[in-house]
Amino acid sequence: MELLHRGTLAAGAYDVAHTPGAPAYPVKILQIGDGNFLRAFVDWMVDVANGQGLFRGGVVLAQPLPQGIAQPLAAQDGLFTVLLRGIEGGQVVQTRRVVSCVRAALNPYDQWDAMAALAGDAGLRFVVSNTTEAGIADVEEPFVPGACPRSFPAKVTALLHARFQALGGAAAPGLVLLPCELIEANGANLRRIVLLHARRWNLGADFVGWIERSNQFLDTLVDRIVPGYPAAEAGALCAAWGYDDRLVVAAEPFHIWVIQGPAALAKELPLQAAGLNVVWTDDLQPYRTRKVRILNGAHTASALAALCAGLDTVQQMMEDPEVSAFLRQVMFKEIVPFVPLPEAERQAYAATIMERFGNPFIRHELISIALNSVSKWKVRVLPTVKDYVAERGAVPAGLAFSLAALLWFYRGRLVAGAYVGERAAGPYPIRDDAAVIATMAAAWADDDPPRVAARVLGDAALWGEDLLALRGLAEKVTQGLLAISANGMKAALRGAVAGG
Repeated sequence: MELLHRGTLAAGAYDVAHTPGAPAYPVKILQIGDGNFLRAFVDWMVDVANGQGLFRGGVVLAQPLPQGIAQPLAAQDGLFTVLLRGIEGGQVVQTRRVVSCVRAALNPYDQWDAMAALAGDAGLRFVVSNTTEAGIADVEEPFVPGACPRSFPAKVTALLHARFQALGGAAAPGLVLLPCELIEANGANLRRIVLLHARRWNLGADFVGWIERSNQFLDTLVDRIVPGYPAAEAGALCAAWGYDDRLVVAAEPFHIWVIQGPAALAKELPLQAAGLNVVWTDDLQPYRTRKVRILNGAHTASALAALCAGLDTVQQMMEDPEVSAFLRQVMFKEIVPFVPLPEAERQAYAATIMERFGNPFIRHELISIALNSVSKWKVRVLPTVKDYVAERGAVPAGLAFSLAALLWFYRGRLVAGAYVGERAAGPYPIRDDAAVIATMAAAWADDDPPRVAARVLGDAALWGEDLLALRGLAEKVTQGLLAISANGMKAALRGAVAGG
């Protein structure tokens, strides 16, 4: 079977959606990040817009790390297949597109001169990125002309400096930076750190002023579940398609990209005009609150109970009567009513989330959702609990039980230096910050649920406040822990639903 490449694609050898003529498009986007998410999100969107003749721009993809996919992507002429599968409106949806907008893939650690030359191209307009949540961080390092900096913000600073020098200093056209890292105020934080580097490196007041005046660092919010390479199915899929693609990306159909920035830029990046779910707004916060509380909050509120009940994936969670009943309670009775959006909008979004959770084509591991659960519960669930208490004068039964399930999940022991929990299906790893693990291990040392609840809820270092001050929460959490201890997670979940 022949490896996917532009020659056979252009000859019409494959029956698949793609964008003819894409190799002739000028490069308008530098993408720092070569992972599955950006390829199935930004690159897919750009290719759809190109296919409608709306954008007519190419992408150069750059690895954020010395290891990446630049070489295998080059072997496929920058091509890869995006396979979208899921449930929409109760119906199975499946589409396939060969993305052809990537013009080149670079390893900046070996090809920094090519990166700098691209930064100095007047036709370049946008920089998109996804370097993980840890990528937008202030890491002090020296400026070495001609060498690739280590951290992502330092790379951006060096690239902007190359552009400033190549295109006339203060008269140089600026860039629009669209970071997709999943942190709050991602654009504002990237801008802040880039300016810190520019000043530390003594690159001059003119350069600093040009960054501030001529470049736009926009806050964004992204949402699409992208499992990535479908290893178990890849052989059968490629055989059915008639070509070998070693960079297939599987994703769900749902997508939304919210960009806080001037609406005029929508004409330069006409993804919305291509029918894609891209929102330009002057206030991203309501969209962030909707996603964090409904999608992420529901995940965090239900995943630990489901895992301790013996389940492994979100799909199993949706198919399990007790866990799915619990999820529906916390979703529609306790979370959705306190999202600050119109009722119809928040209900419609929640219904979409339930379909996405039940997508049979995505294997979303509960243990991956469980990573760093204390900080996740604090950000995703605690604000809803507080809003519920403020309005109704009582603690929400389901969300209080979710905290009990969280404490039970952290009921572990040290095994060969790792903290491990136990369930009927066998041991599971508990991964979190070392301080969190130490606190939980100490709290569970005497295996007394009421004392565990009091000790952990009263630890302001974990939650940013003393949760014992939330009247009724400790009592509900203690009841949940005692029910789990006496009857098991499944029976305790039934009780939590009945109590709600």
